[in-house]
Amino acid sequence: MAPPSPDDPTVPRPLLAALAGVVLCLLLPAPTLAASFRPNVVVVGYARASAPATARAAAIRTPAGPVTPTRTVRLAPGVDVRSAAARLRRRPGVAWAVPDYVAHVAQAPVGPPVPASLAPLIPNDPGRTGVAGGWQQLQWNFAGPFGVNAPQAWANLTAVGRPGGAGVTVAVLDTGVAYANHGRFRRSPDFTPHQFVRGYDFVDDTPHPDDHNGHGTHIAGTIAEKTGNGIGLTGLAYGARIMPVRVLDSHGDGDASTIAAGVIYAVRHHADVINMSFEFSSDVTAAAIPELTDAIAYAHNRGVIVIGAAGNEGAPEIAYPARARYVLAVGATTEHGCLSDFSNDGRQLGMVAPGGGADASTLPADANCHPQDPAGANIYQETFLGSSTRVFGFPPGYEGTSMATPHVSAAAALVIASGVLGPKPSPEAVIARLKATARPLGAPGDGSRYGAGLLDAAAATAPGGPGAVVPAPAVSGPAPVG
Repeated sequence: MAPPSPDDPTVPRPLLAALAGVVLCLLLPAPTLAASFRPNVVVVGYARASAPATARAAAIRTPAGPVTPTRTVRLAPGVDVRSAAARLRRRPGVAWAVPDYVAHVAQAPVGPPVPASLAPLIPNDPGRTGVAGGWQQLQWNFAGPFGVNAPQAWANLTAVGRPGGAGVTVAVLDTGVAYANHGRFRRSPDFTPHQFVRGYDFVDDTPHPDDHNGHGTHIAGTIAEKTGNGIGLTGLAYGARIMPVRVLDSHGDGDASTIAAGVIYAVRHHADVINMSFEFSSDVTAAAIPELTDAIAYAHNRGVIVIGAAGNEGAPEIAYPARARYVLAVGATTEHGCLSDFSNDGRQLGMVAPGGGADASTLPADANCHPQDPAGANIYQETFLGSSTRVFGFPPGYEGTSMATPHVSAAAALVIASGVLGPKPSPEAVIARLKATARPLGAPGDGSRYGAGLLDAAAATAPGGPGAVVPAPAVSGPAPVG
């Protein structure tokens, strides 16, 4: 989604005049900031009656009203972005003007991996062993003692004729996905073409959302890697379809306006769940990213569930966009059942899921936490080995709230497909179900560190329980005569 140039005739002349005034008034260089944003770009939101025609055309109407019409405007080189935004906010008809803040993948740096424990055998996927069921040696997060109880969840969905969450679409907003063979890109060998619906690349503005990093393919694998095919590893919602939406570049960074466009695209193209495994810097607030919070509200109003990564600073507050209203914020746990040492927590935390890494050292009363011991295993899925987009494997180094988030997105897809909440459950109903069926973790008083608890995909998809819709009993008529 390229911003218009000041030379673009579609940019209103009064706005260009305002920008020219900003150029003349600025004498000092911009200060160094912890939060990063795109240079020379301001995102402008207009009061609807005052919006330029192109911005009005881009507005989206929701059940709660229209999303604010927005445009991105490019500044002259050297113009201080914050000052330009402040100047624009004083213009008549401008609702808000903000820098285009940049998010980054919520993946923590790691040391050498530690082998995980074996788990019960269900599918025949071999992992790296070459033996049926070898996936268990790597995927503690699915079937280990502090995994999400995937095998029973798979049985639950098979029993109702929706194996792996068939019929549900999950949009992966990320660095792209290795979903197809074309040019220098190859589809991951543990995906098949029919597992994907049409997506888009909002970074390069093309209809081919190929992965330029590997992060997005890893996330998509946790959600829906092909399962039971004798290849690679398993995916929690292996029957769901993935909508790849590229909003992060090859470095794992993406600006708020591009991410907002990706959210809107996912909603318009009928995604049921949106996965956001990235975070903004801790000093970015909701007021700094109004275009994205508007888009998230639009998704919620259209019945789409939005799941986000809590962040990797080990801080007592959640990073945006997971902290935004209508987003279920997901923290990370280790294979020992402790909060991961990098995971953010706090009262806005919704729940936790496996993210790997070392145990947190700030929970002395938690019997599952042993920070003095070696770190637990990472999260494994099939993605790029190194920088090549053509060579795949199970690389170490993937741990973070990025990795925890797709477990919850996949579980949300399974809950929808299971029918336990009825045919078209609301986002509120699905999120309430996931929280109500989570496993408690921690010592008394640790609730804000783990949210509702550890995701349990089996309990969430089992018949009955919190929020379940009980089918009405059949009503029999009079007995036939004769």
